[in-house]
Amino acid sequence: MKKDCIQTTICQERKKDPIEMFHSGHLVKVCAPMVRYSKLAFRTLVRKYSCDLCYTPMIVAADFVRSIKARDSEFTTNQGDCPLIVQFAANDARLLSDAARIVCPYANGIDINCGCPQRIHDDLTRTVDLCRKAEATGVSWVTVHGRTAEERHQPVHYEAIKIIKENMSIPVIANGDIRSLKEAQNVCHITGTDGVMVARGLLANPAMFAGYEETPLKCIWDWVDIALELGTPYMCFHQHLMYMMEKITSRQEKRVFNALSSTSAVLDYLTDHYGI
Repeated sequence: MKKDCIQTTICQERKKDPIEMFHSGHLVKVCAPMVRYSKLAFRTLVRKYSCDLCYTPMIVAADFVRSIKARDSEFTTNQGDCPLIVQFAANDARLLSDAARIVCPYANGIDINCGCPQRIHDDLTRTVDLCRKAEATGVSWVTVHGRTAEERHQPVHYEAIKIIKENMSIPVIANGDIRSLKEAQNVCHITGTDGVMVARGLLANPAMFAGYEETPLKCIWDWVDIALELGTPYMCFHQHLMYMMEKITSRQEKRVFNALSSTSAVLDYLTDHYGI
């Protein structure tokens, strides 16, 4: 991280404890950590549409600590990027601690990835025990994805998430197959959890938490403005648009749009087809 960039990221919001959101009694809406996707530009977009809390993509702690290049590439933020949780993957406590120290002035919390690429437990009793041990160490909340790796395309076990929540005294966030605000509210009602974390649902519709059933054109335009302002690489800029426009384009339109290879071509397409 460049020094001059870091100096612009410290703001009063960083001093706030995000745990306060869970005490408000309202559904806490969370943007999941997504490798390549939940970077600064996308976090900025979903915050405009009622997202309460954002996570960075998963960052490998060892690389982050050892490489300035990795730090510059993997972690960017700004004054409006609050509250922010940085997620690390690590198998060495000292490296994790060092990585946390680096980002601590610029984030509201640290998350440890225990869910991918492989899950820790597929037995509910052991999972509950693990969560209670985590609570005993002092973690602020836990997020639970209600499936094992082998159940990737099967229904989410919301009953299991409910059991975990009933055995915890700290907030629990539910994750898995949530594609609309109504579904988010329903999941929290079923499980008793304090919030929901969404990944693919937000990729397809970044305005989901604001109650939109599909991505509004205003949101697409906001993405174009934000991505260009922040210098988002073309591949990322284009891929996000492909996700957002999935439901509003025909098969033929998808073939044409997905084949575009430059920012100018994308802007021309959006202007010609949607007046954007």
